[in-house]
Amino acid sequence: MPDLIAPGLKVLFCGINPSVYSAVVGHHFARPGNRFWPALHASGFTERRLAPHEQRELLALGYGITNVVDRATVSADVLADEELAEGGRRLERKVRRYQPRVLAVLGIGAWRTAFGHPRASLGPQPESLGGARVWVLPNPSGLNAHYQPEALARLFRELRLAVEGLTA
Repeated sequence: MPDLIAPGLKVLFCGINPSVYSAVVGHHFARPGNRFWPALHASGFTERRLAPHEQRELLALGYGITNVVDRATVSADVLADEELAEGGRRLERKVRRYQPRVLAVLGIGAWRTAFGHPRASLGPQPESLGGARVWVLPNPSGLNAHYQPEALARLFRELRLAVEGLTA
């Protein structure tokens, strides 16, 4: 699954890993039921709800997408801790290279495991990664029943407002 990335992004959104469906169609967060695209729109990151095949439009807005682990799976819970840790090391190198202002990790468990922060909570993190500020959001997968669309939009909006504060 190729990254959607460019130097100097405002936000680099980072999923845990691509779904098999996303890998097959070649678009991030493409699985029906994934709430990433609706949350981006509802939170004000985009003026309209983009479809996964329109993902390249994010680059013009200053946003990109990558993953902690490149391997596509049916569910992220099959990833081993070491696979997440290795993915975290690769992600840090990527962040150093592309220098986004904010890295938004979409999955608290992935952040905790990949970077050794077992007590981390959602929102801004006290540590940076590769020079970028880190913000952790819930996994937008439709399999994550802990956060309904309204809650996801509210949490994404908090990030958007913080990013706007950085660029003001």
